[in-house]
Amino acid sequence: MNSSPSIDPARTASFDIDAQRTFTPLCADELPVPGGDQIAAELNAQANLVHWRVGSKDAHSPKAVWVTDDPAKIAQPGVVGDNVEEHWPVHAVPGTAGFELLPGLPHPAAYDFFVWKGVELDMHPYGACYHDLAETMSTGVIEWLKAHHITHVIAGGLATDFCVKATVLQLQRAGLQVLLNLAACRGIATDTSAAAVALMQQAGVIVVDNSQQLRKQLHV
Repeated sequence: MNSSPSIDPARTASFDIDAQRTFTPLCADELPVPGGDQIAAELNAQANLVHWRVGSKDAHSPKAVWVTDDPAKIAQPGVVGDNVEEHWPVHAVPGTAGFELLPGLPHPAAYDFFVWKGVELDMHPYGACYHDLAETMSTGVIEWLKAHHITHVIAGGLATDFCVKATVLQLQRAGLQVLLNLAACRGIATDTSAAAVALMQQAGVIVVDNSQQLRKQLHV
């Protein structure tokens, strides 16, 4: 764990990044992340330590340009467009079970701020802070955090090596101090998740093992 000074809970937000059923074994035919259905309790625990809670969801059409049913194309480049990097199977379609948050998490309306991303057919952002890959079209979450004088963000969600990594790096670059709670994350693969965590640490992100370690850094 990285060391840091004590953190004020009143100026800290907990961020549930794409903690949806689509990325868990609950929706095995979509994009299941091993153990993805086991993080809700830890996300709730970190949220209970601070005053603010924000979240995000993928919201994708089954007609998106990046959709493929060819297993050989999944996570592979080749889609034409400025805002799509890889092919993926259909997932996180509004109105389906996969679109919903994990069992045990609040309804999106209960969060202080919430982001839906990837609605456009030709856009597939990973980070929750921008709609486009060039990071010019803000979703508003960074502005909302700063308007509420939030200085620290505790992050968790799915998956460590894609949307969590992208969101955390966006927040860190925006001048917020991010704490990544490993117990509140799961990744697609061990090697890519380890590489993602190392990259986040290099960017100045504080990595903790669980909410108990977070408690020690907060005035609670």
